[in-house]
Amino acid sequence: MRIHHYISRSGHISRRTVKRLIDSGEITVNGVPCDHNTQVLEGDEVLVSGQPLPEREAPVYLALNKPVGVTCTAAGHVENNIIDFVNYPTRIFAVGRLDKASEGLILLTNDGQIVNKMMRSEHGHEKEYRVTVNKPVTDEFLQTMAEGVEIMNTWTKPCITSRLGENEFRIVLTQGMNRQIRRMSKALGYRVERLERVRIMNITLDGLPQGEWRYLHPDELELLLEQLG
Repeated sequence: MRIHHYISRSGHISRRTVKRLIDSGEITVNGVPCDHNTQVLEGDEVLVSGQPLPEREAPVYLALNKPVGVTCTAAGHVENNIIDFVNYPTRIFAVGRLDKASEGLILLTNDGQIVNKMMRSEHGHEKEYRVTVNKPVTDEFLQTMAEGVEIMNTWTKPCITSRLGENEFRIVLTQGMNRQIRRMSKALGYRVERLERVRIMNITLDGLPQGEWRYLHPDELELLLEQLG
């Protein structure tokens, strides 16, 4: 495989850093400085600044039922950040965001490749939410939300909506604009009072108590990775 892919698989060096190290001659294959087209074969000795690559950590995939008040950041100085909240023994990071005032399902992992694939909006990965608003949900509101709403100088993509109760509705998005559901609702004269994400693709919140996390089951992880290609 190409040197870029070989090193990025280690999970310790970004592709941008790999490019810089290659340009500066700090990556060698079998003692020879490599270039961007170098292929790595089984048994080759790859050194970075004279040192072998650290062993790749075993991949970790977690589902968390995030409570309100937890901030989806790895910044240690932020109070009640998600990394300190989960307190996992090795380095992980959140896949995407769920704003501080919202609750529900968020995935955490140390697998940078799965993050990149899930964050690319053109792939159209579904995320499902239960939303409570400050006044009765009308058919017109649901239809307009489904067809698209103008926010942040653009139109949201068509989505799926349905009524769950007098002031509660379900919405399935395939994009992830900042505070999208709150902004859409506000544009139509509604205020979101509770927002809970209940599904990301095939991963659901079912049976997971608030504030708790679990490992993804092998069968659901297999399906998730299959959907991500």
